[in-house]
Amino acid sequence: MKKFSFILLALAVVIALSACGAKKDENTNNNAAAGNNEVKEVTLKVGASPVPHAEILNFIKPALKEKGINLEVVEFNDYIQPNTQLHEKQLDANFYQHVPFLDDFNKEHGYDLVNVAGVHFEPMGAYSQKIKSIDELKDGAKVAIPNDATNGGRALQLLAANKLITLKDGVGVAATVHDITENPKKLKITEVEAATLPRVLGEVDLDLINSNFALEADLVPTEDALFIESSDSPYVNILVARPDNKDSEAIKALAAALQTPDVKKFIEDTYKGAILPAFE
Repeated sequence: MKKFSFILLALAVVIALSACGAKKDENTNNNAAAGNNEVKEVTLKVGASPVPHAEILNFIKPALKEKGINLEVVEFNDYIQPNTQLHEKQLDANFYQHVPFLDDFNKEHGYDLVNVAGVHFEPMGAYSQKIKSIDELKDGAKVAIPNDATNGGRALQLLAANKLITLKDGVGVAATVHDITENPKKLKITEVEAATLPRVLGEVDLDLINSNFALEADLVPTEDALFIESSDSPYVNILVARPDNKDSEAIKALAAALQTPDVKKFIEDTYKGAILPAFE
């Protein structure tokens, strides 16, 4: 009888242990399933000029966070490193340039960076601390323009559009000072690094500055510029990535977030016409 009781006790222990093990396995499986349903977070490292590009990117951070994307904005004050670091995979994307600049940069450096989405347009303007009207510009006046190929050509086209110089037919964005065929005021044109242009404003009679750098210098393009590019300019600022990641879900989500009605309203409300949305 005692032997039979002992056998029953042993069976009870075995059954209890088996039940605990099954429960443990069930909990483990349930936890694993729950883990599989969690959103896998990714980090996107994006290079940008401080104004307005980084400001726009910081505005969309919360929306991307809800999609599991941590947006890390890296600010640059030059036009070289954002593309170099993107090519070298130190960045996942960048947002600071227009299509003609990208095309020229790719050609010059042998890169294959790609345009992902157009976001906004920054009209280039002509500024001065010495004159209030273009009619006051004297013969031999000092004029500063960007020294990079595309923005330099862009500045020359703006001068030509305002009848200060004449350029060779058909030179377009590739125009250089050597393409000037007429310079009736004998303007002394100096090429300066784009980011440095606001610093030389007091040293020249006319300074042609990209809107992002103008805004950083507390200039209001629509109010302070003596003349400015028209809205039909082709220089739309774009989100840029590499061929190997341009179709990734994270980059697609970033591009979509940059073209929402909320972003359009943010651009219109924040920059008051100095920056214009490039999407409907």
